[in-house]
Amino acid sequence: MTNAKLGEALRLLGVGEPAVRVYLALLDLAPAPLDAIGEATGLGGEEFAAAYGELADAGLAGTAAEGADGVAPVPPAAGLEILARHRAAELEASRLAVGGAFESFRRRRLAAYDAPLVEVVTGEAVGPRLRQAWASAREQIRQFESPPYFPTPGATDDALATLARGVTQRVIYSRESLEYPGRLSEAIEPAGEAGEQARVLPSVPVKLVIIDEAYALVSLSIREADVHHTMLVVQPCGLLSALVALFEESWRSALPFHGRTTRPGGLPPADRRLLWLLAGGASDEAVARELGISRRTLFRRLQILMARLGAANRFQLALQAQRAGWL
Repeated sequence: MTNAKLGEALRLLGVGEPAVRVYLALLDLAPAPLDAIGEATGLGGEEFAAAYGELADAGLAGTAAEGADGVAPVPPAAGLEILARHRAAELEASRLAVGGAFESFRRRRLAAYDAPLVEVVTGEAVGPRLRQAWASAREQIRQFESPPYFPTPGATDDALATLARGVTQRVIYSRESLEYPGRLSEAIEPAGEAGEQARVLPSVPVKLVIIDEAYALVSLSIREADVHHTMLVVQPCGLLSALVALFEESWRSALPFHGRTTRPGGLPPADRRLLWLLAGGASDEAVARELGISRRTLFRRLQILMARLGAANRFQLALQAQRAGWL
C-alpha cells in the first residue's frame, strides 16, 4: 500500500491528519527515538505529543522493543484491522443510538400531536374528501365499487379527468353496480371508454379507494338507508398494506369487463353489451333495463345468439362467445 493510499485509509477510519503524518514517519524511520520522529513530521511539541498519543490509543504505535529507547509502528495490516473494528463498533453504537432516538421521537410525536393512522370523515365532508382524493392521485387508483352511493356531483367527471391526466384506474365492480339504475350507462361505460380497467365480481368485500401507495378510503355503508355517511382514511401502516393485498388478490380472480368495447368478430355492439352484462352476473331484469328492451325481447335475442353459436344453454353461450372472441 502506498503512503498516499495508506494515509487516505487512515483518514477514512477517523485518524486525524497530524497522526497520519506521524504514522507515515514511523514507517519511514522507525525504530527511532520520539524526538527524531517529531523532527521528521515538522510538528510542534504539543501537537506531536497529541498526534502520537492518538496513534498509541488506536493501537497503531508502540515501543520498538521491551526496554528500548525508541518507538515503532504497528504493521499497517494489523493496525488498519484494529481501526476498522473500532470504527465498526462506533458505527453500530451510533446506529443504535440514532434508532433509539428516532423511536423516542416517533412516540413523542404521536403522543404530542395525536397523529392517527386512521381518520374518520363523516356527513357532508365525505363528498369533498372523495373529490380531493381523485385530484391528488399521481400514478394509480384502485377501487372496489358497489352501491349504495354517496351523492357526489361531478364524480364521473373527476374520474374522466384523472384518466386524462394519465393516472391508471383499476376498478372492481360488484354485480349490484351493473344492476344499479343508470350506473352502467352514466358512469361505468364512460370510464371504460376513457381507459379505465374494469373487472366484475359477484360482490366486493368493502367499498374501497386506494390512492397510489399513499392512503386508502374505506366507506362504512348503511344499506337500509341507501347512503354511506362515514368514511375511514387509512394512512400508511399494516392495515393499508392488507387492503392493497386484498384488492390485488380480488383483481386476479375477477372477470374482465369491457362494456361497449368493440372487437372484430361481426357482433353488433348491442349484443356484445348484452353478453358482457350477463357475464358480469347482472340479472335478466337489470340487463333488459340497461338495454331499454323488454324481457321478452331479451330472451329472443339470447335465443338468436345461442342459435348462432350452436349453444344449448347460457353456459354454452358464454363459453362459445369467449372462444369466438366476443368476450
